[in-house]
Amino acid sequence: MASTDLKTAPSPAVLPAQGIPYFTPAANPGAAANPIAKDTPTLFRPLQIRDVTLKNRVIVSPMCMYSTVSDPSSPFIGALTDFHLAHLGHLALKGAGLVIIEATAVQPNGRISPNDSGLWQWQEGTESEQFKGLKRVVDFVHAQGGKIGIQLAHAGRKASTVAPWLAMEKVKADESVFGWPEDVVGPSGGEENIWAEGGVSYWAPRELSTEEVEEIVRAFARSAELAVKAGVDIIEIHGAHGYLVNEFLSPVTNRRTDKYGGSFENRTRFLREIALAIRDVVPEGLPLFLRISATEWLEEHPIAAERGTWDINSSVELLKYLPEIGVDFLDVSSGGNHKDQKIPTFTDCQINLAGQLRKEIRAAGAKTLVGAVGLITQADAASEIVQGADEDEAHRAESMLAGSEPKADAVLMARQFLREADWVVNAAKKLGVQISPPLQFGRAYL
Repeated sequence: MASTDLKTAPSPAVLPAQGIPYFTPAANPGAAANPIAKDTPTLFRPLQIRDVTLKNRVIVSPMCMYSTVSDPSSPFIGALTDFHLAHLGHLALKGAGLVIIEATAVQPNGRISPNDSGLWQWQEGTESEQFKGLKRVVDFVHAQGGKIGIQLAHAGRKASTVAPWLAMEKVKADESVFGWPEDVVGPSGGEENIWAEGGVSYWAPRELSTEEVEEIVRAFARSAELAVKAGVDIIEIHGAHGYLVNEFLSPVTNRRTDKYGGSFENRTRFLREIALAIRDVVPEGLPLFLRISATEWLEEHPIAAERGTWDINSSVELLKYLPEIGVDFLDVSSGGNHKDQKIPTFTDCQINLAGQLRKEIRAAGAKTLVGAVGLITQADAASEIVQGADEDEAHRAESMLAGSEPKADAVLMARQFLREADWVVNAAKKLGVQISPPLQFGRAYL
């Protein structure tokens, strides 16, 4: 199937894209010319999730860009800008099946840095700058034939830090750079719950009250409702990497004694309430994603014996809740909640975690989809991860005969798209798939 030239599908009659105040041709870059052809790899077959169909299985992961207005007196605080329009819009133009907007805070103190994206401005009958910035990006991505999601998040004890390119000078964002050191929060507070990495400590969190936890649940729902009004196709809950939801899930960081702490059921309550609150305010056909850290990589650490830890068995136990709380897609990452994590050195460790969870889901007769993320860079590897994860019986049989089964239903990549915006185009070329190009760029692919 390999080819030295990109095969592009014939162009239909050129029509204008809808939903934008200027002309750009309606197109669907990255879509296979014949997705149901026998030799079309699963990577370039559509993926149906509720009422949304992705044209291929390549997803751009959320990537913090630390590039919004930070001044809390500005109406543009946290709003997506022209930078985000160029950054995210170009990846959609180059054919990704889904582009997910960076971690977007549901409350001001839920940002990682003062320059993070936010979606908390809410006033009935008005359009905030946060809403308008989001809608502009959404409309452009749709005009390029793409789908767009947003990752809703709260940074918890990892909040009020500076952008990473300033971290050589300092990590903690104080009031002089619009930080909020007195309002960094977590499931448990105090000096013993400070996040630290690389020998550098963050702010000490204060413990959230039960009422504040319940308000954060409502904040996730309000942000989701606003995102839907802006036209977002998919919503993802950020439950990974040591941010607030992950902090609640893990007994390492959750030492609460109320209904949100202690037992597995209580520690997962915050996540379950967020998911249900979002499902209550979004259309039934809108897919809900969840990113988790499948393990904290602390299995051999003394703290695991002392307090317990969130490990792959915990993630397997979480799976049973996903259908009832309306989660359609599990985005499988790992780590980020303890400085002494021991991440394996082999590059496909997270892909194997995704494969294990997908196998458990299918064995239980559930249909939750799974995404693999982490150091995926090559077309062949990405294709192998998802091959057979579709409704085509021949594809599934071919995978079984090869002695393997799909490890995921889609692949997610972040840094590789920063290196190679043309990844979808190049992958199609490598795999010999005929795809639709972006029309304005078509002459470059002849």
